[in-house]
Amino acid sequence: MVSKLLYDLFLVLYGTGIRVSSWWNPKARKWLNGRKNIMDSIHVELQTSHVKPQTVWMHCASLGEFEQGRPLLEELKIKNAALKIVLTFFSPSGYEVMKDYKGADHVFYLPMDSPANAARFLDIVNPSLVLWVKYEYWFYYLDEIRKRGIPALLVSGIFRNGQPFFKPYGALWRRMLQSFGHFFVQNEESVRLLRSIGITGNVSISGDTRFDRVIAIAEAFQPVAHISEFCGNGTVIVAGSTWEEDEIELLHFVKQHPEIRFIIAPHEIDAGNLKDVKKTFPHSLFYSELQMAEFRPSPGEESQPATSNLKPQTSDPNILIIDNIGMLSRLYRYAAIAYVGGGFGEDGVHNVLEAAVYGKPVVFGPVYDKYIEAAALVEAGGGISADGPLKLEAILENLLQNEAELEKKGRSARDYVYANGGASRRIVAYIQEKRLLTSR
Repeated sequence: MVSKLLYDLFLVLYGTGIRVSSWWNPKARKWLNGRKNIMDSIHVELQTSHVKPQTVWMHCASLGEFEQGRPLLEELKIKNAALKIVLTFFSPSGYEVMKDYKGADHVFYLPMDSPANAARFLDIVNPSLVLWVKYEYWFYYLDEIRKRGIPALLVSGIFRNGQPFFKPYGALWRRMLQSFGHFFVQNEESVRLLRSIGITGNVSISGDTRFDRVIAIAEAFQPVAHISEFCGNGTVIVAGSTWEEDEIELLHFVKQHPEIRFIIAPHEIDAGNLKDVKKTFPHSLFYSELQMAEFRPSPGEESQPATSNLKPQTSDPNILIIDNIGMLSRLYRYAAIAYVGGGFGEDGVHNVLEAAVYGKPVVFGPVYDKYIEAAALVEAGGGISADGPLKLEAILENLLQNEAELEKKGRSARDYVYANGGASRRIVAYIQEKRLLTSR
């Protein structure tokens, strides 16, 4: 099969590319180092672990997909505390953050796709149920799952017409889909596309499990150390997951409003990028500097500072740059308006739900058409898209000067999130109804 040969070539080229780029790229180096002797490590860890009757294996491409799958894992654990949970990631951005996640018994990098790795991995893990979150399809793993008859579910799936499943050359990709016993998808378009290639009867619109996750975070909100002191009683705008393009768009508005408190959480927190963000917003301080200036520790804080040896500033900056990970989903709670980054770049806007759940108007750039939750948030009245700095400033000024509009859009944002919760419960109900964790 030509497509299979091309897939094998892709795997070779991908592995080669990772090895070469690891010479200068920290992420590629983590990807490579994390997989050294990975299969032996998995074998040793699982062989010495406490034996539990059944294993659920969940695979996530990265951190964002994990946040979608997490509510489902936790719901399954509530229903059956004896389950063994094996969680795998493809990307370092998922594994490095969640490798100590207590909700899973084991967290691993997924070994590179190959017939031998897929067979050995499944021999070792021996899952009773496989949960694949949203996307990222690996042929040999999925084909081995199908051959062994292991129940597999696609969770929070979303399909688009441009994907190879729906192209004349997509036979190999369509074969991957045969591994799934049921597809829990986010929208009607996904149902239509799957129907066009003959997949019917085992597709449900369950919604996006991320709604459940952000609702859980908001309802278990814990204050973030020092943030209340920084915010005071003034107006606060939180800009999360920002890239350089977002920061440039915001810059003029920030300069014109020294009376507003701004919290900026860059998407990338490596030392080089943080230095650039600080240069862009000179009247600012890092969160780690704020901690030092307070001369007290921050007990219980789950952040991971990316800077060190910083001296507290003596001025009173109105811009706080977050130089850690793990706080953003709580920071939106302090905002009057939330700005979510990514919408001025090619890849599109980041997670708007983390902000919307707190009842905040959510503003973002024009690139959001691939993200149904962002488009739906705009339609619901809780999201606003800006196509440039002038439009962005006009939107922010209007919201700040019109309290009724600010509150209305905030309510619309929150109502949209809560109206779309419950996907995890629906999937768990299906698992129970079909006895997927009792029949093997």
